[in-house]
Amino acid sequence: MANSKQTFEQALQKLEQIVSAIESGQIGLEDSIEKYAEGVRLINYCRGVLNAAEKKIQLLTAKDDGSVQPAGELPEPTEPPE
Repeated sequence: MANSKQTFEQALQKLEQIVSAIESGQIGLEDSIEKYAEGVRLINYCRGVLNAAEKKIQLLTAKDDGSVQPAGELPEPTEPPE
């Protein structure tokens, strides 16, 4: 499970391992379901980290008059969160 001490990179690496394990077909249905649930938690954690980073970037690119100059939008994920 993702926690606040886990880095974005660690969570992403774990998510990649989960995807590989499920796609390999080498694990059973019950294990696949458990790994899928863990993947959902990791995706939510990663999205939260990315959203927080985007907000920080927007704050850092604020103009002197207080308006925000967008630093660029993060691309929307092509697949819905798991």
